[in-house]
Amino acid sequence: MNDHVTVSTFQMFEMFPTQEHARVYLESRLWPNGPQCPVCGLGERVTVRKGGYYRCNQCQEDFTVRTGTIFERSHIPLHKWVYAMYLVVTARKGISSLQLSKEISVTQKSAWFMLHRLREACGGNFKKLRGIIEIDETYVGGKERNKHERDKLRAGRGPVGKTPVVGMRERGKGGRTLAFVAADVDLPTVHTAIYQHVEQGSTIHTDDAPVYDGIGGLFFNHASVNHTMKEYSRDGVTTNSVESVFAVLKRGIIGTFHHISRKHTGRYVDEFAFRLNEGNCAVRTMERLDSFIRGAARKRLTYKALTA
Repeated sequence: MNDHVTVSTFQMFEMFPTQEHARVYLESRLWPNGPQCPVCGLGERVTVRKGGYYRCNQCQEDFTVRTGTIFERSHIPLHKWVYAMYLVVTARKGISSLQLSKEISVTQKSAWFMLHRLREACGGNFKKLRGIIEIDETYVGGKERNKHERDKLRAGRGPVGKTPVVGMRERGKGGRTLAFVAADVDLPTVHTAIYQHVEQGSTIHTDDAPVYDGIGGLFFNHASVNHTMKEYSRDGVTTNSVESVFAVLKRGIIGTFHHISRKHTGRYVDEFAFRLNEGNCAVRTMERLDSFIRGAARKRLTYKALTA
């Protein structure tokens, strides 16, 4: 496997020229100790069959490396899936379904479904943040003045009609990012999210929004900057890092996707957070790809569920 920090598109094609090469690679990553049945989880009584198929003699199930993953029941060859993962993890602002369809010669509808499956792999399985954590919120969506008359809510300005997103980012080199769509940005919602995702004893930096009132004390240390007074940094207290996360997210939405629906915003947010966590250019490309593949296991998204 390639040992370079970065892997070019040409090198990717050389490494995975066929579906068989991709199948062997995915099996080595998803089954490091040999084939495992996705139904019973055992690998002791597995029989190898032709064409990448396996039979579990424990539960009498046939399976492949696709079974129980985001690739299940997809007719798209596995080497196209691997290349799509490579594009998602290396494109700082994401890749559109139209562009992906051209890159791997599938329909835009198939590319759109693929990308949402890949975003499904980006979410979940997240450890609590620790240390100094910057927390902020933003709103994603089009401006009221730019909407068609029939789509305007006429309910005021600001976040009206937009989707609230809460972001948390660890301070320092290698700091992790967590971002998610919130039902609302109010004190109970934000406090619950902090208790759920931040280790006790950590230090929290926020702006002066009232939703953070009372978060310091017994479980967390809390310091804030007063944005209403044009204060953005004071003695190391700032939210600039987490705000840069939102800047990348919004530039990606505007420049790459142009428009995303409220229903699917959570998956787009997961994709950008995953790329910030695993997409560091100092990390070898194949290691970043391995992280993506690990996230693909035990997850499945059907077209019916996606479009319901």
